[in-house]
Amino acid sequence: MENLIAAVNDIVWSNALIILCLGAGIYFSVVTRFLQVRYIREMLRLLFKGESSQKGISSFQAFSVAIAGRVGTGNIAGVATAIAMGGPGAVFWMWVIAFLGSASAFVEATLGQIYKQVKDGEYRGGPAYYIEKGLGIKWYAVVFAIATIISMALFLPGVQSNSIASGINTAFGVPMAVTGGGITVLLALIIFGGVKRISKVAEVAVPFMAGAYILMTVIIIAMNITEVPAVLSLIFRSAFDIEPAFAGVFGMAISWGVKRGIYSNEAGQGTAPHAAAAAEVSHPAKQGLVQAFSVYVDTLFVCTATAFMILFTGQYNVVNPEGGFIVENLPGVAFGPEYTQQAVNTYFPSLGSGFVAISLLLFAFTTIMAYYYIAETNLSYLNAKGNKWMLWALRALILAATFYGSVKTAESAWMLGDIGVGVMAWLNIVAIILLRKPAMRALKDYQAQRKAGLDPVFEPSKLGIINAEEWEKEKELQTV
Repeated sequence: MENLIAAVNDIVWSNALIILCLGAGIYFSVVTRFLQVRYIREMLRLLFKGESSQKGISSFQAFSVAIAGRVGTGNIAGVATAIAMGGPGAVFWMWVIAFLGSASAFVEATLGQIYKQVKDGEYRGGPAYYIEKGLGIKWYAVVFAIATIISMALFLPGVQSNSIASGINTAFGVPMAVTGGGITVLLALIIFGGVKRISKVAEVAVPFMAGAYILMTVIIIAMNITEVPAVLSLIFRSAFDIEPAFAGVFGMAISWGVKRGIYSNEAGQGTAPHAAAAAEVSHPAKQGLVQAFSVYVDTLFVCTATAFMILFTGQYNVVNPEGGFIVENLPGVAFGPEYTQQAVNTYFPSLGSGFVAISLLLFAFTTIMAYYYIAETNLSYLNAKGNKWMLWALRALILAATFYGSVKTAESAWMLGDIGVGVMAWLNIVAIILLRKPAMRALKDYQAQRKAGLDPVFEPSKLGIINAEEWEKEKELQTV
């Protein structure tokens, strides 16, 4: 079975997908004139604007749900894996895909807002919705919805729960099955409360978890401030195959940097538009800009912090593609959260493992919450949520996958997760490239209204955008 999973993973994550992800990021960066740089101040301004309503959540709550999905085990275990498989140079390619992916994230989140609709009394949206309404291809939308439900409820939860259980076991000696049972019960208590409860938990947990983790890394970076130039030099030299110690892993650095970058920040993957669509905003581009900023928080802040800790302390191994290790500083230690735990332990022996384990618990648990929300949104798209047994089956599936993932091998968990991410990325990136015109019209409209000193309001019919029914309904209500 593991051989079959590996074979499928190799097909999904061929060089073609890596080229597609990088190419889409470059294209959207150019056509938006690098909004990820020009609009940073606007992103921060919008982050705390707006309020929730009966149908939608606030911009910050939507941002928190998206960050809950983005910031997870990929930021701790995923960074360690990228370094282990691609050397320090993989970190550079994670930065590249984050910078370029921020533009892709804007496009997909804006499309999620444009084509959102009210279902089950709440705003719902995402790739399935904009594929059907924007492209008019129902079967394509259904395929994405089914693929997303399978990925979110079956393939991906195990990656998060496995890392949680592994980290807790290393730090406190708690059996992985016990940890798995505990997080499964806690998850059940939250997901039965629906999207409102998920957004409220994320709104509190996300700033706390990210803030505490970044504070710890800032302390360690400050303790090694003189080493920063050397570490940056190592990353850049390794990224372009000019560091003798890591010669021969150039292709692996790109591959694993892009793969783990996408897994971590999810730009272009099609997950964040679900949360973006749930926000109550006056213009789609507002939430698009907020979600573009969330990519920076994930990769440029949290992932970089993890990478610096690992590289400062030298607590990592690098696999030789031809067998054995190029660097083996931690004999017998499997790549994953253990690298980060060992790095923190170097400076805080009595605190490191436990701190990383608890950080991982918060990071990964909130990500599983986001997975459930995304899966439920696609179930709603298929009009299956009204069938109570299907909703209960979805909940049972994600709970079972969460527990099972906590006790299975890390390698198989990551490969299944990569397959889920890869399939969604293939389907979504092709869709947002085809749907670039509505997103660009929304951006130009937003820019024009802001230049005129207005608080932008979206009127799709004036922009020639059709099938944005929810926005048209809102306009009719305002004119009555």
